[in-house]
Amino acid sequence: MRKLALGAALSGALAVAGIAAPAASAATPNLVFSGVTVNNGKAIVVGTAKTVNVPVSYTLTRPADLVIDNKKTFAAVILYRGTLRRLANELDPEVMPVCTTTTTTDTTVTESCTETIPVAPGDSLYEAADATTWKAGGLYAHLDGTVSDDFLSSESDVAIWGNLTTAKVQRAAKLTADASPEPVAKGKTITVKGKLTRADWDSTSYKGYSGQKTVLQFRAEGSKTYTSVKAITSGTGGALSTTVKASKSGYYRYVFAGTTTTAAATATGDYIKVK
Repeated sequence: MRKLALGAALSGALAVAGIAAPAASAATPNLVFSGVTVNNGKAIVVGTAKTVNVPVSYTLTRPADLVIDNKKTFAAVILYRGTLRRLANELDPEVMPVCTTTTTTDTTVTESCTETIPVAPGDSLYEAADATTWKAGGLYAHLDGTVSDDFLSSESDVAIWGNLTTAKVQRAAKLTADASPEPVAKGKTITVKGKLTRADWDSTSYKGYSGQKTVLQFRAEGSKTYTSVKAITSGTGGALSTTVKASKSGYYRYVFAGTTTTAAATATGDYIKVK
């Protein structure tokens, strides 16, 4: 499979230059991108280290006489933030889409296509503003030219069809819980501490997330079900701390429901033995 350097090169250049995407010219074929689904309809949650490979599927209808050879002529779906006139950021597939013909007519060919867009923290995503709702666009490009030691010329025909669908990109969150003292006598006070952090793509590290509502939950030993005990708001640096009376042995954990920019998180339950 060829690497799709085209999408990154073209849309990246547009973003840097801050100019409008090239308008479809008379030479640009009429492509129709439909049924675009990004990450199976789920939010794209990105941490600080691992690249997240986002699956994208769609239907592409093209003129029957158009050959997309992935050498000089390309078609793919990209994700972008901002507008086509002024891209704030963009995400492209690195490997060419795989398309299977489903329907043909005298004038058109319809294909079912899949591709993967890698999202790398600190590279593809590098600022807090990237945690938002992105748009999908259909990219077509034809590049042609001559390159030798004596002469270089190039021509390009580029079009992007925007607003095909949306995809939410969120920061990954982490949550901890630590109950003490252990063991503890029945009726005595237990302190449950923890910390809520979320991915910072600029520094590629997790930083405290303050002012956020979490819920302390308890699961008795021998039970499979957690029940909510009380709501706690994270403090400075994402710190969490509250007290409860010891009644029975079991597990305490914090749960964070998430926000529009940050994914949900659940701490691992911490066991306390009550005597």
